[in-house]
Amino acid sequence: MESKSIVKIVFFALVLDLLAFTIPLPLFPRLTAWYLKLDSSPDSLLSRLLLISREWRSILLSFNGSSRIRAEEGNKQWDIVLLGGLMGSLFSFCQCVISPWLGSLSDKYGRKRILLATMLGNILSAVIWIQSTSFASFLLSRLVGGLSEGNVQLSTAIISDVTVSSNRSKSLALVGIAFSICFTLGPSLGAYFASQPVPPALYSSDIKLNVYAVPATISLVLLVIETLYLAARLPETKGWNKAADEKSPSKADEGRSQSHLALTAEEKLDRLRFVGRLHGLFLLFFSGAEFTLTFLTYDLFSASNAENGRLLSYIGILSALLQARHVRPSLARLGELRLSSYGILSCVIALSLLATLPYSVSTPSSSTSPSSGISATMLYLAATCLSYTSATVVTGLTASAASLIDDTNPKLQRGKALGGFRSRGQLGRAVGPLLASSLYWVKGPTVAYATLAGCLSLVYLLARSQIAHSDRERRKDERKTQ
Repeated sequence: MESKSIVKIVFFALVLDLLAFTIPLPLFPRLTAWYLKLDSSPDSLLSRLLLISREWRSILLSFNGSSRIRAEEGNKQWDIVLLGGLMGSLFSFCQCVISPWLGSLSDKYGRKRILLATMLGNILSAVIWIQSTSFASFLLSRLVGGLSEGNVQLSTAIISDVTVSSNRSKSLALVGIAFSICFTLGPSLGAYFASQPVPPALYSSDIKLNVYAVPATISLVLLVIETLYLAARLPETKGWNKAADEKSPSKADEGRSQSHLALTAEEKLDRLRFVGRLHGLFLLFFSGAEFTLTFLTYDLFSASNAENGRLLSYIGILSALLQARHVRPSLARLGELRLSSYGILSCVIALSLLATLPYSVSTPSSSTSPSSGISATMLYLAATCLSYTSATVVTGLTASAASLIDDTNPKLQRGKALGGFRSRGQLGRAVGPLLASSLYWVKGPTVAYATLAGCLSLVYLLARSQIAHSDRERRKDERKTQ
């Protein structure tokens, strides 16, 4: 089988997987409210977590006595939103813990075998969700799902296995395209199926079902199809022979490939650690901005779910188009790290616009809709910059990490190295929303987004310093060869 065929198989399977992952995302707040109505006893797990969230909010309130936050004190909606964020953080933290293990196991036992094992865990997670009638059982579902979600990481390793340096970055960009497509369609599908009644065929006198058993069943069906598809079509790619796929690389590709080959194993390891730290720091601040964006539109515009959906769809669709038309050709021409730095700078601009957005809304009573006026223009300009960030940074950093792999060195084996890289990013995703939302509630959107923009400016300077160092090293090597 040719490498192009394998990349297509991985892309299709990844789309199925990410659709199953994104379907429940818009349901968390109402799902939490349903569990709260179902069991509001003080000894339940949900009641205890709500008590912890209120204590945390009291701590936040002690730092700022503003009427804006005081007015929300005791509002259960804020507690539910916080718990939704905690569930997302739990999932990311589980991935942070498990990713290095999955990578090492795939190096030892093969990518396909470990990928199918993780798919069984995902299927189990969906089955638990369908029958979950307590918050504890739903939390168990998220825990199992977080510890089993290895598709993105292993898909990256598989694509790296079967591609060569001249086309690896373009192929890895398909992972970003899959994310953009599914984060645009998945939440909408989840909201649609959540409104559908449970078919009578699913009812049983002995089995109680979750209130959102229909979207849970759709997720289960997608995961089963993906598992059967991978079992039937995907070959084992560990140790893949890429000789038949080698083509004459361009001068730019050849120069970058030779520069990586010239690095010692220790230098590659140092660069890989740097790229991993950059990945984690970026997602620490970016995920916080991403998580609080709908809070901002609700605060300033009283935006409805439909209006927020249009905004997020705009970001997702534009990001997918940029991935296909701009990112894939630019990765080879500009270099992975340089393109990523442009995306980080774009995020700094977006957050700066969001920080000034409250000043474009004259009074709370005049904020009606994010669909017209100067404030809407600023919002969608910021969304455009965020689309460019979503399209470039993670894809570029992942491609940069993949280019430093050396399977002859135990510390740089593909699965282990990419697993450690993803682990740092997921740690940032786990912590970022909690920090950003806390800062948002205490100091308001202007201070929150200005702080995030300042932190990302430092991340941008860090990336540019590494680019400048790499350029100096390349020029030095070129002078030696002349």
